[in-house]
Amino acid sequence: MKISCGTDIIEIERIKKSIQDLGEKFLQKIYTKKEIEYCESKHNQKYQHYAARFAVKEAVFKAISEYLPTTTHIDWKSIEVENDKKGKPHVTVHGVETTMFQNIEISISHCKEYAVAYAIVIIK
Repeated sequence: MKISCGTDIIEIERIKKSIQDLGEKFLQKIYTKKEIEYCESKHNQKYQHYAARFAVKEAVFKAISEYLPTTTHIDWKSIEVENDKKGKPHVTVHGVETTMFQNIEISISHCKEYAVAYAIVIIK
């Protein structure tokens, strides 16, 4: 068993600018339908949630990329962030062989200017 980790920090303003400048093109490239619905439900705080999910995708990619056949096997929407019934975020990886990953745990935080995410992956 091996443990792999990844982390990412992003400026919320950078994600806000990308969404405002590129609109649906950016959203559809990066986020799943469920992620967009969740973030949009946060109204004035939506950019913090978009940025946090972006950071999760980067952190998870960093943690799993060395175990993928090639990095072209995964795209932004392959890593999906959802919240359980208690509000705890969790990640699902779609479209790639994930049987080697015993568990993927994430932690997200954000403030007015930054969003940060950590991913810990247990490899079988």
